[in-house]
Amino acid sequence: LLAIVIYPVFATVRYSLFNEAATQFVGLSNYKTLFTSDDLLTAFRNNVIWVVIFPFFVTFFGLVFAVLTERIRWSTVFKTIVVMPIVFSTTASALVWADIFSNSQPQVGVVNAFSQMVSDWFNPPGLYPISSSAGQSVSSLASYGLRPGPSQDTLESTSVVRAGGVIRLGMIGIQPATLQTLGAKQAHLPAAAPGSVSGVVWRDFSLSSSNTTRPQSGEDGLPGMRLGLVSTSGQQVGSTATDANGVFRFSGVSPGRYRVELLSSNFGSGFQGISWLGTQSLTPTASASQTAQALFSVPLVDMSMIVAYLWIWAGFAMVILAAGLASIDRFVLEAARIDGATELQTFRRVTMPLLAPVLTVVFVTMVINVLKIFDIVINMAPGSSQQDANTLALSIYNDGFTSGIHTGLASAIAVILFVLVIPAMLWNLKKLKASGY
Repeated sequence: LLAIVIYPVFATVRYSLFNEAATQFVGLSNYKTLFTSDDLLTAFRNNVIWVVIFPFFVTFFGLVFAVLTERIRWSTVFKTIVVMPIVFSTTASALVWADIFSNSQPQVGVVNAFSQMVSDWFNPPGLYPISSSAGQSVSSLASYGLRPGPSQDTLESTSVVRAGGVIRLGMIGIQPATLQTLGAKQAHLPAAAPGSVSGVVWRDFSLSSSNTTRPQSGEDGLPGMRLGLVSTSGQQVGSTATDANGVFRFSGVSPGRYRVELLSSNFGSGFQGISWLGTQSLTPTASASQTAQALFSVPLVDMSMIVAYLWIWAGFAMVILAAGLASIDRFVLEAARIDGATELQTFRRVTMPLLAPVLTVVFVTMVINVLKIFDIVINMAPGSSQQDANTLALSIYNDGFTSGIHTGLASAIAVILFVLVIPAMLWNLKKLKASGY
């Protein structure tokens, strides 16, 4: 105890009052840096988020699971499934959950894959999606006879057309693999038809000819392209889609001047995934003040790691609370039911008060656990968002060992963390003693 506990405590306090090399006394300078550095204030904020959110939810889920183990037939299997994650190391669990929340192409994690499936039901992507992350825009697809439309992410014909006319619309930037998937065929110019506006939309690319004003041999039509017929006043008067050859026709067109519009639904990329391990934050409201947003914003990476940590520790909470439930006198519960109490009333008025000491022990134990949270952060948060997910324990590691030796600052952080843990530790020991453990 003297070697691994007492001496390190006093040595850490001493080093916190010295400079980085521990050669010059600087007093409380390291503590001043600790409470004025933006990076370390972020670490404080994240520790507060962990302490406020995680112990409550892990205790809640542990209680729910403990109650379920007494109500379901397959309780042994259920308890095995819930407890199993605690067998794995936190590092291994963090790496698994990093893959689950991943949004890096081409490997998409389970969460984003499921979200994409649901999103595509309600907002299906277009047949010709553009990739804004690759610097692509709808306007970059325009070739012969096309220009950016008046609406966002649309293209329109550069020339006007009347009933009985034929219009040609060439596009570039369409991948051959996309056309192969859609079953595209050789594009050709349709014949004019009275009372109709006809035309073709094709991939304007040919190795055999420099003529870009009409489809050439080897140039495929763009099948399934959704089009609108728009009057010169901006009103859409018709809609259609191209066939496998890229040919389209608007029938029953009234006299007048029109443009053909390629609708934005053709180019929608659909669900692009959520960067659960990125730097985005959950804020109270969009109208909240900047101060409120700075104080209460919760990075998504923190919430993702909390979910992973719940998966790890819910089994521990369940085991402790299940033991507490098993120790409750069943005659007291029966007496409450005989007196007419419902199951919910019995749980609230009898079970919860009798279980309160055990609940407190679990809650405070989890508070101590997350005050020194480290391993899941360093292994689960990617490098780009690790600073946003920083905690006090991770700051001790980073400041003390990785970015040069900052003995004084790292020691000061360790002292503050030690001071924060002591009250929770003493409270937990008191409750354990009162509970007879």
